[in-house]
Amino acid sequence: MSVGRLTVVIMADVAVPASGIRSVPLTDLDFTVVDVETTGWAPDEAGITEIGAVRLHAGSAVAEFGSLVNPGTPVPPAITELTGISDQMLASAPPVAAVLPGLLAFAEGSVLAAHNAPFDLRFLTAACAGMGRDWPGFEVLDTVRLARHLMATPQEVPDRKLATLASFFGTPVRPSHRALDDARATAVVLGRLLARLAEREGVMTLAELDAWLAARDAELPPRSPRGHADTTTGTGDASAGPASPPEGWLAWLVRLLRRRA
Repeated sequence: MSVGRLTVVIMADVAVPASGIRSVPLTDLDFTVVDVETTGWAPDEAGITEIGAVRLHAGSAVAEFGSLVNPGTPVPPAITELTGISDQMLASAPPVAAVLPGLLAFAEGSVLAAHNAPFDLRFLTAACAGMGRDWPGFEVLDTVRLARHLMATPQEVPDRKLATLASFFGTPVRPSHRALDDARATAVVLGRLLARLAEREGVMTLAELDAWLAARDAELPPRSPRGHADTTTGTGDASAGPASPPEGWLAWLVRLLRRRA
């Protein structure tokens, strides 16, 4: 999005899932696929520059949310080069405190999904805390974690980057390091991964997905938390812990490029 003000595009009525969301078939659930662009690695040192989200109902996109966000600090040149988002673009954009309530209302009653969800959730929960507002108890699904167990490497894909998966599944919108485009691409990737999950594993609900992911994770060799390592456990309530920035600006930028490429 290239506008500074809040932009919400409604495409159809948005249904809110009934209570007992964990037993609702995945095909009937609402998902809100979210992506954030930021000025840096950790929310205690950086801010959000853009938020994009796509609401899915029964596998179809029914609404979109997008806004540039003024982070209150200059955008580093390396970030402008990566995302195309400049200080000039953000000069008239609303602060995160004016944007986040709209996103939370937009996502109400849905399961949050993101590609490398811990990164996005760290910034969103920190922004919520900065407003003195409790973070809602969203169920959260990380498409990186899902792809780790459903996409064969290197037979199918060389890695699980968003751009790689988008290319493999032929998403209509390709990742561009802009929040709404990346959310649109992730939404398609999510749908394809959930279809694989049902066809290959017979997993039909969030409760079953939690158990399946836990079992698959247990089969993996231990991984030391590093950079954007997946720290999401199951699809339970989102709880994003503090982030530790990598040593050095170059290392951070390399990891960011790898995550968003």
